[in-house]
Amino acid sequence: MAPADSAPKPFIEPATVAGEQAAVQAAHGNVSDRLVRRWYFAGLGLVYFIAFASLWSQIHGLIGERGLLPADRYFTVAREQLGTDAFWRLPSLCWWGSSDLMLHVWCAIGTSLSIVMMSGFAPRMALVGLWMIYLSLSTAGQAFLSFQWDTLLLEMTVCSLLYAPRGIRPTWNNLPEPLPLARWLLWSLAFKLMFLSGITKLLSGDPAWSDGTALMFHYYTQPLPSWTSWYAYQLPSSAHHVSIVLLLIIEAVLPFLIFAGQRGRAVFGVATILLMLVIEGTGNFGFFNLQTMVLAIPLLSDSLLRRIFQRKVPTPSGSHPGTVRLPWRIWIGSGLAVLILFVSSLVSVREMARTQSSDLAPSLARTALNWVDTSVVSWCEPRILRPMAPLRSINGYGLFRVMTTRRHEIVIEYSRDGVTWHACEFPYKPGQVDRAPPIVAPHMPRLDWQMWFAALNPRASSDWLTALTGRILEGDEATARLIRCPELARDPPMLVRLAYYEYKFSSAEQRRATGAWWSRTHVGNLTGPLSKRNEPAP
Repeated sequence: MAPADSAPKPFIEPATVAGEQAAVQAAHGNVSDRLVRRWYFAGLGLVYFIAFASLWSQIHGLIGERGLLPADRYFTVAREQLGTDAFWRLPSLCWWGSSDLMLHVWCAIGTSLSIVMMSGFAPRMALVGLWMIYLSLSTAGQAFLSFQWDTLLLEMTVCSLLYAPRGIRPTWNNLPEPLPLARWLLWSLAFKLMFLSGITKLLSGDPAWSDGTALMFHYYTQPLPSWTSWYAYQLPSSAHHVSIVLLLIIEAVLPFLIFAGQRGRAVFGVATILLMLVIEGTGNFGFFNLQTMVLAIPLLSDSLLRRIFQRKVPTPSGSHPGTVRLPWRIWIGSGLAVLILFVSSLVSVREMARTQSSDLAPSLARTALNWVDTSVVSWCEPRILRPMAPLRSINGYGLFRVMTTRRHEIVIEYSRDGVTWHACEFPYKPGQVDRAPPIVAPHMPRLDWQMWFAALNPRASSDWLTALTGRILEGDEATARLIRCPELARDPPMLVRLAYYEYKFSSAEQRRATGAWWSRTHVGNLTGPLSKRNEPAP
């Protein structure tokens, strides 16, 4: 038997490992986040599951072979116009297959990987797969997958790679510490999302935010209101003013608590979760509110979770025995984290500098933003930001920086005789005034949502609006399923037209008298009657 002192030595001495773990704990205020990490990755897997399952139910009608924006035609035209550069400009696995069958296959793979992520199995490999599939479908989805929560999901995934444990079957209750910068990637992403959402409202110069009236419009002008939005709209103006103050404090002030230690981060995290619950309760924003709550989980700690849930969650065991982090992994991981943080900072400055109104921002702040934008961001934009943009993984944010104060709706009307006209009742967007706005989140009905943008600027959406009227006239089954009008597939209409209405929530008195949730005024028609041989753009 070999003597004890002849056993192989670890590459790094145990004392060094222990010292490194102690240093990490000291740097983060004795953070214990093994439970937090498990919950975070289970939550991220759940968000991906909802995103893929929701998209899967719609993808045939949106970007299928007979969809409104067919992915196969999109890639064919891109290749003809861009040549080989198209593969980088439009990164997607769908280059190797975008038929109806392959779109379903990609959705099936993504849904399966999200279940793997929720189970805690091979988290890093699952993250890479999820990122590749979702980026591929986001690229193929064109206008229907270009929302901020789609890019946020991709950025969360990239920022989670270093935070995820290695291995196929990690022991979640006995994890080694992640790199110190791994936590900061997610903390800084939460900071960026919330801070930019708040500061861009202030910098935009929109009077609805500066005079406190934004929420008097928001509840009925948001893309997909719910019936709870109607009740929120009825609150007195003083409640709307107070709500805006609290909103801006949470979004523009509390993010700085990530620098205030564990307790400060916990306050920011809990406030973010509560805000998302309120927003979720007064509107339909798909899976955005859920994913933001998941992003707030790393701001918490295991001890806080055990206190909240009255110690009904398991306590992680001690240090991971024999865990050794090789120096090359530390250098590569740290370098990647620094690069992401640097590019993210550039994007944040660009977002603020190009949002600001010259007559609102303080002179010193305006000068500083403009200097960084012109001296640093403008130099880096063609060299770093623009080449990385196709990956959609480091982004700027700023929801509702300019409040929409009037709600217009495109109502698709059809006729089989040219005399009697019927409205296509979309399942989720406003239609008949006596129909209660539904609660649909976390499902993301992408056509209903996109109809809100089309009403803001019909000409900008003329490509898929024209396709939509054409599919209705043809009796296309996938389109009929999207708009929940199966009778259009069984008996296609002879004529279609796009009517234009202005909508507003009814008052409490109107609702008591008529039962109507909405009042609406016919503004005009965007098109005349269209037939199969007469389908001009709006």
